[in-house]
Amino acid sequence: MKKILTVLVIALTAPAFAAETLNGAGASFPYPVYSGWAYSFEKESGVRVNYQSIGSGGGVKQITAGTVDFGASDDPLSQADLDQAGLMQFPAITGGIVVVVNIDGNRHNNLVLNGETLAAIFLGEVTRWNDPEIAALNPDLKLPDEKITVIRRSDSSGTTAVFTEYLSKVSPEWKAAVGSGKSVNWKTGIGAKGNDGVANMVRQTRNSVGFTEYTYAEQSKLNYTALINSAGKVVSPTPQTFAAAVAAVDWHKNAAYAVSLTDSPAADAWPIAAASFVLIRKNEPEVQARVMEFFRYGFEKGDTAALYLKYVPLPDSLKTEILTAFSVPSDR
Repeated sequence: MKKILTVLVIALTAPAFAAETLNGAGASFPYPVYSGWAYSFEKESGVRVNYQSIGSGGGVKQITAGTVDFGASDDPLSQADLDQAGLMQFPAITGGIVVVVNIDGNRHNNLVLNGETLAAIFLGEVTRWNDPEIAALNPDLKLPDEKITVIRRSDSSGTTAVFTEYLSKVSPEWKAAVGSGKSVNWKTGIGAKGNDGVANMVRQTRNSVGFTEYTYAEQSKLNYTALINSAGKVVSPTPQTFAAAVAAVDWHKNAAYAVSLTDSPAADAWPIAAASFVLIRKNEPEVQARVMEFFRYGFEKGDTAALYLKYVPLPDSLKTEILTAFSVPSDR
């Protein structure tokens, strides 16, 4: 990560901010891009942003308790929950969650799955890589007669919420047996903490499968599957297929921007796309102003870093709307 962050430094004119620290915590999904923004933002402004990747559930708890300046969750809160906790919410970055595999004899990203088969694997019903369900989707592949080891999250996770939401949409059996949420009653598998934890465990475990944010898969040099989307098209996870899902969503469906990007109807969309949301407390204008200076930097000058790390920036019109709605006057 250090090498990546060094590449992302952009020489910019520095405003006169006093030395200080902003503290954030939450989802591991946006951690690479927030770290990239924070590195360059500190070089420009002198303000250090300390973001702890502790999972979406932890981020919601910490911002609600007032122990951090901002929280982050990939599972957006409803307006009712925001009002109850005294919080406000906006999306900051989007990307994709991918299905990562470590299969004996398969060193390419050429395995295809559909939602129903993926759900059956995580339900513990499809248990071997050469199962007829998988083989039917991959007639040209020689799949090993080996047991599938499922790797899933052990912590309260927005990535889990997005992944299980997708499975609930495509598999009635999954919806009835497990459902969706940051923490669910997994039917099988070994737990790992954080997107990085899942990626590392899949990398170390033969014949395993898991799910993680795309950047973690890339950094761990993991193979990932293609998926058949709602339009019936085989799509691979790329910034372009993530962007197709982002472009198709109605960000103004509700005042809290609480939208879902999974199982998009767009023809070229990756079906497990996601947004990560920032949470800030109401009625704290000084803290809000400091937090929004950081996200203004990310929105206005951080696209290069986001794209380098395989994330998809928000549409420019949405960034402008968020900055207008959430920024407050500052004496800086």
